[in-house]
Amino acid sequence: MEALRTPDARFEELPGFPWTPHYFEWRGLRAHALDEGPRDAPALLALHGEPTWSYLYRRMIPPFLAAGYRVVAPDFIGFGRSDKVVDDTWYTFDTHREFLLELVERMDLKRVTIAVQDWGGLLGLTLPMEAPARYEKLLIMNTALGTGDVPLTDGFKSWRAYVAKTPDLDCGKLLARACPHLSAAEAAAYEAPYPDARHKAGVRRFPSLVPDGPDAPGAAISRKARDWWKSAWKGDTFMAVGAKDPVLGPSVMNALRKLIRNCPEPYVHAEGGHFLQEWGDDVARAALAHWGKRQAF
Repeated sequence: MEALRTPDARFEELPGFPWTPHYFEWRGLRAHALDEGPRDAPALLALHGEPTWSYLYRRMIPPFLAAGYRVVAPDFIGFGRSDKVVDDTWYTFDTHREFLLELVERMDLKRVTIAVQDWGGLLGLTLPMEAPARYEKLLIMNTALGTGDVPLTDGFKSWRAYVAKTPDLDCGKLLARACPHLSAAEAAAYEAPYPDARHKAGVRRFPSLVPDGPDAPGAAISRKARDWWKSAWKGDTFMAVGAKDPVLGPSVMNALRKLIRNCPEPYVHAEGGHFLQEWGDDVARAALAHWGKRQAF
């Protein structure tokens, strides 16, 4: 198994991202996760999606740290500061999921608020049912469950086709288009992990891994998770929706809301897009205020 490691110099002086890297070994690879705040505090497990990395959560981390949380934001293998396996076929739904399950156990995360978006949700929404006692809150943003029995949207099909024919996807330019308020340096931070196309196997693979049929890898476990969220989830949910997301916007998220037990009406960010964490200071404050009010009763 050949893997590449992004030179540390490419991560120097990233705007708004002052935190110290935290590395650990996973199956012979070097993996990365931010780990900030008291180790015995309630944990925010912040899961990124495609084609981003933990940098996506930089606007949400300070409010949660100020509220007393321990913030853990991993980079999936193939993304961010984690190693990049060169072989595209190494990346599977199950491999990414196993990485997250083992990370939660290794870090012994407790009283977890799981924050998910995009692939962070496709994978992250399958985690709490495996250890319900660890999880107490869900912060869900512009994502879906990959159950394989719901037709893929035309918008997603177009995105998957675009990535398939663009093996050297420019992640910085993509984020700049999707989030026009980013500075040039912030947009460039999304391309920093990838010196060349050989580093982008994980980026290329994620769209093709979305379960597109009942027997597709990941579909069965996602249907099991759907049933669990609908009937067994006992925690508190805050749903935030970027209104300008062309793929996983309000209509998709309202359908998902019906599958999550006791999920309240969503907070809709009128200016937010698919990468809602880039408006994350607003989202974090709204979520913390919602939970604070509920705890007051």
